[in-house]
Amino acid sequence: MQMLERMQTKDNYCSDYKDMPSALQKTAKTLCWKYNQTAPFEEKKRAQILKQLLGTCHPLTFIEPAFHCDYGFNIHTHGLAVINYNCVILDTSPVHIGENAFIAPGVVIACSGHSLDAQQRACGIGTSAPITIEENVWIGANATICGGVTIGAGSVIGAGSVVTRSIPAGMVAVGNPCRVLRPIGPEDRLTLTPID
Repeated sequence: MQMLERMQTKDNYCSDYKDMPSALQKTAKTLCWKYNQTAPFEEKKRAQILKQLLGTCHPLTFIEPAFHCDYGFNIHTHGLAVINYNCVILDTSPVHIGENAFIAPGVVIACSGHSLDAQQRACGIGTSAPITIEENVWIGANATICGGVTIGAGSVIGAGSVVTRSIPAGMVAVGNPCRVLRPIGPEDRLTLTPID
């Protein structure tokens, strides 16, 4: 199996940095740079760049600069996706972002990791595992989502959390490491105050 094929599978893998497709990473960095240089009113230009950069780009994908990713082709949006300022996605494995995803400023979504063994780490041996963010998920500011994690539909990840394990659907989860706090229930519905 070629490295590019391995990167696009659902399987966890271990690799040497020399095997990674560095030319594709340079292309992604260039597209991110171009995207981050766009003016706020250049919606069409932003949409064109995202279509080039992302593997699957739903028309309702909105990303605020600055945005950075490793490859781009491994990022897939499946509906409305609002990704706020300063998001980083290390997509050495597939990252699927479900419909109605709200990702707050400063979030890091990191499929990639490094060997725990110092000698291997110094030689550039790394790991990677896919990340799935299901529909209707809200990820709070400065949260980190680690490789191999699935965040269940309708869940909320608290600001500053470090998510190292999958979170079930319909939960509020917070902390470092992130743990389920409670289910989301009818008491969480907001009451709108009419404006006179």
